[in-house]
Amino acid sequence: MILVTGGAGFIGSNFVLDWLADFDEPVINLDSLTYAGNRENLISLIGDDRHLFVHGDIADQALVAGLLNSHQPRAIINFAAESHVDRSIHGPEAFIQTNIVGTFRLLDTVRSYWAGLECDAKSAFRFLHVSTDEVYGSLAPSDPAFTESHCYEPNSPYSASKAASDHLVRAYYHTYGLPVLRTNCSNNYGPYHFPEKLIPLMIVNALAGKPLPVYGDGMQMRDWLYVKDHCGAIREVLAHGRVGEVYNVGGWNEKPNIEIVKTVCGLLDELRPRDDGKPYSAQINYVKDRPGHDRRYAIDASKIQRELGWKPAETFDTGIRKTVQWYLANFEWVANVQSGAYRKWIDTHYAEASIT
Repeated sequence: MILVTGGAGFIGSNFVLDWLADFDEPVINLDSLTYAGNRENLISLIGDDRHLFVHGDIADQALVAGLLNSHQPRAIINFAAESHVDRSIHGPEAFIQTNIVGTFRLLDTVRSYWAGLECDAKSAFRFLHVSTDEVYGSLAPSDPAFTESHCYEPNSPYSASKAASDHLVRAYYHTYGLPVLRTNCSNNYGPYHFPEKLIPLMIVNALAGKPLPVYGDGMQMRDWLYVKDHCGAIREVLAHGRVGEVYNVGGWNEKPNIEIVKTVCGLLDELRPRDDGKPYSAQINYVKDRPGHDRRYAIDASKIQRELGWKPAETFDTGIRKTVQWYLANFEWVANVQSGAYRKWIDTHYAEASIT
C-alpha cells in the first residue's frame, strides 16, 4: 500500500488514477480539499476497494500517524501543496502554512513511523516529495536549462515556500537518514487542471466569449510537461531512484506563453469554431505583468533519462490536443469546479491588471 497526499488535486489525482489503472496496489489518498482539491476528479474510483480517500491535512500529525500505523504504507508520495503564484502574491500565509509547516509536520510524523519499522520494511520505505522548477528562479534567454545542481533562487512566495519544503526534505535525509526522493517538474498541463492556470483558463474563457488575459508581452518562456508523463516519471523515481537524490522532470517543450495561447486558440478554431466564424485569437487581451514574474524556466531532464530511462511519451502537439479535447468533452466538470469563490477571485485578480 502507498499513501498519496494531495491526491484530489491536479497532478495527484492523475497519479492516483494512473496508478490504479496499472497496479492493484491500494492507495490511501489524503487531501484537505482546498479550492483546488476536487473529489469529482476521483469519481471513477467510487466503489473501488483499492482506493481509500481520507479528508484531512498533512499538518494534522495525529491523523497522519494514525493512518501510517493502521495501514503501514511502504511509500509516501507528497503532492500536497498550495501551488498558484498569483494566489501566493495576494495571500502568502496559506503557502507558508501548507508548504513549509505542513511539510515539516508530515516529515516529522513519517520519521517516527519509519524509525519503528522492522528492518526489511524500513530499508524498503520511501518518501517522495514532488516539487517545482520555480525554486530555481529565472533564466536569461541564453542560459542553460536548470539541472539538479542549480542553486535555489525563488522569486515568489509560492516558489520560496516550495524551496523551503525541499530543503526540509533534504535535511531529514542528511540528519535522520529518512529515505527520501525529490522531483522538480516543469509546467504541467492536461486533464483535471484547475481553470485558474494558463491553459485551462484560456480554454474556459475562449468558449465563454471572455478575454484571454496574457501577462506583459506574453514572451515568458516555460517548459511544458503533459501530466501523465509526469506521473510516469514519478513512478520510475519511486521504483528505481537513488535514495537522497533529486530528479528534474521536464517535457523538452520550451515555449513562450503567447505561443501556448495561440496554439489553444487554433485547436479550438478547429474543434469548436466560434458561431461568428472569427478566430479565438481575437479574444487575446494583454494585461499588466504580475510582480516578480520569472521570465524563463527550462528543465534539463537528462539525469532521469540517463539513470532511469524515462523520457516523455507526448510531444507538446500531441499533449495539447489531448488536453483541449478532454476539456471539450468534460465541460460539466469545469462548470462544477467554478464555484462562486473561484469566479470572484478570477474577476478581481484580472480586473486589477490594467490593460496595456
